[in-house]
Amino acid sequence: MKQPHHGHDEHEHPRAQRSGSRPVSWATAARATLHCLTGCAIGEVLGMVIGTALGWHNIPTTILAIALAFVFGYSLTLRGVLVAGVDLRTAIRVALAADTLSIAVMELVDNGVIALVPGAMDAQLSQWLFWAALAFSLVLAFLVTTPVNRWMIGRGKGHAVVHQYHH
Repeated sequence: MKQPHHGHDEHEHPRAQRSGSRPVSWATAARATLHCLTGCAIGEVLGMVIGTALGWHNIPTTILAIALAFVFGYSLTLRGVLVAGVDLRTAIRVALAADTLSIAVMELVDNGVIALVPGAMDAQLSQWLFWAALAFSLVLAFLVTTPVNRWMIGRGKGHAVVHQYHH
């Protein structure tokens, strides 16, 4: 008589086994994306605030915001890896491997949405449109980037690289 199957083994995820990937929960992907989104949001907001306060036009303000999103995104990961006792050179490589695609997707979506919302590019910090468009673009960036991170983590890339240093 065949015994009922209750465990997790290679038969439960045959496609994952063949492709070299492993199953990753949506919660894990969401946490990784939220971590990335935090750095991106800090950089985006700071870049927009600085550019707007200095009276810069849209293009230089957007470039500054994107650059700062990458800097803050990488910095949060770098900090965590350094705290785990990893040398600076390795920590930089880990941060670049973990966050580059995630931040790039997030920035593409975020800035694409801002560009498409009528009046958002010209909104001032004191206007609700500025903050509403930014919040909407970040939520959408999170929703689009979470599946990307899930896919990457399942293949041992992205934030999967970071997790080996957290334990």
